[in-house]
Amino acid sequence: MKKTLLSVLIVISLLSTALSLKAQDYQTAIGAKFGGYENGISIKYFTQKDISLEGVLGFRSHGIVLTGLYEKNQEAFGVSDLKLYYGIGAHLGSINGEYQTYSGGNQNFNSNTLLLGADAVLGLEYRIPNAPLAISLDLNPRLELATGPFFDLAPAVGLKYIF
Repeated sequence: MKKTLLSVLIVISLLSTALSLKAQDYQTAIGAKFGGYENGISIKYFTQKDISLEGVLGFRSHGIVLTGLYEKNQEAFGVSDLKLYYGIGAHLGSINGEYQTYSGGNQNFNSNTLLLGADAVLGLEYRIPNAPLAISLDLNPRLELATGPFFDLAPAVGLKYIF
């Protein structure tokens, strides 16, 4: 699995350097993100034409997680409305009374437990032409440090209103 993930990251890195940079055509987006562990609200804000900050307030069974991401954005595959984004960040949250299966093992959270870790993101976002909407699909590899270390890949689908 590690070799497959590394291969995918290398291919996407090569593709991303080959693609031309193009500015996003919005500055702020707010929406919903539906992920492997949490579902919640997302806010994305462009600080530069190709740099964005994204915050996700995710809710899960018996817990809440706040994730912050620094993302690089660029046109993907020569399609002006399709953007490739990748970046790094961190998460902080709390969980209580949930049994969690990680790729590195299992963990039972019988009492209030701190979640703290490092995150990465790799995804595609498509702006729907002539509509103030964008949809996204991403992978959020993360390393849980407070209760681990555990490593996970959390896929997510997002729907955003852009303005």
